[in-house]
Amino acid sequence: MSAEIRLAARELAERARLAARKLARSSSAEREQAVRAAADAILLRRREIEAANAADMGKARAEGLPAAMLDRLRLDGDRIDALAGSLREVAALPDPVGEVVEAYTRPNGLRVERVRAPLGVILMIYESRPNVTADAAALCLRSGNAALLRGGSEALQTNSALVDCFEDEAVQLVPPDRLLLDELLQLEDKIDLCIPRGGPGLIRFIAERSRVPVIKHYQGVCHLYVAADADLEVAERLLVNGKTQRPGVCNALECLLIDGRIAGNALPRLARALRERNVELRCDDRALRILTEAGASALAAQPDDFGREFLDLKLAVAVVDGADVALAHIARYGSRHTESICTRDPALAERFLREVDASCVLWNASTRFNDGGELGLGAEIGISTSKLHAYGPMGLRELTCTRFVVRGDGQVRT
Repeated sequence: MSAEIRLAARELAERARLAARKLARSSSAEREQAVRAAADAILLRRREIEAANAADMGKARAEGLPAAMLDRLRLDGDRIDALAGSLREVAALPDPVGEVVEAYTRPNGLRVERVRAPLGVILMIYESRPNVTADAAALCLRSGNAALLRGGSEALQTNSALVDCFEDEAVQLVPPDRLLLDELLQLEDKIDLCIPRGGPGLIRFIAERSRVPVIKHYQGVCHLYVAADADLEVAERLLVNGKTQRPGVCNALECLLIDGRIAGNALPRLARALRERNVELRCDDRALRILTEAGASALAAQPDDFGREFLDLKLAVAVVDGADVALAHIARYGSRHTESICTRDPALAERFLREVDASCVLWNASTRFNDGGELGLGAEIGISTSKLHAYGPMGLRELTCTRFVVRGDGQVRT
């Protein structure tokens, strides 16, 4: 590691630390206004952002990036409007900083409070999605945290244009240099938290190299279990929405588990709805036999198709003998991201919701709802598949910690 890179990394981190201290002195109204100003700037600079994104998209196509990556990279008119709207929603959210979570008085008269405070400096590492740049910047700024944003090289021009909309030193774009990132990950005295979002390779690299605490936004291997008593009309809606609405995102459905007691009749119907939308089915032996006999198109699943995040119009399918097998399958192949059950049985549903280990579990609802905006958090900085200190979508509240504030009148410990 050259001295020049070490110096560049430390200067970035020190500027962020100074900005975090300045934010600690700011009011909620000031931080709200800063986010609103960024939303206005995004709309005012629409053409600049679109031109930057067009350049990034052209380069990405020339380099042969897959369709899912191109979809994540694209930032056109409608998405820019949505991005500005998302920032305004963040600005309008209740400020968690300073919230008194708990208060009590000790027998010696000490008044004790647990109070929410910013985490400090957050290093965000992600691929392709330029909307993450704006969302992460807004969430960090609103919650009193300084942000170091390290997007992928494929979105460099778009990210630069978006960061320019945040006229605040608390938001910095980190150049996409692997050596610079490696050095930043060693600065646990300057950076309080690292949040990586991306593929398994990126997550592993960060987790292995970082001395800064890491919250993982791991891949979404999301399942839908269709139980024997399921309403098939509901199951079809959940399946089609979860797989096809936007297949290149982490809460898209990647595997269908269908109870063996209904698979013979239900699976051809569900498969037909998916094939009408050009979904390729990769089936275990039982599912393949049922669909082949029904004259439906399907492929035999490869060994790694279960537990795989396709991020494409592809779906793994397995027939399971009851809830025990379904739960075991999810425990083996799931990524603790999002899991859903379709059933009319409240007892079975509650068992699923209780036993499945995932950041979001759903009953008769699409996996696509595991999203900060859909769950009422506003924008999100990521979906944590770690359990410390957050599990699931991370909004403003998850970008704070609690600390103790104690008021006395001269008490000493005896």
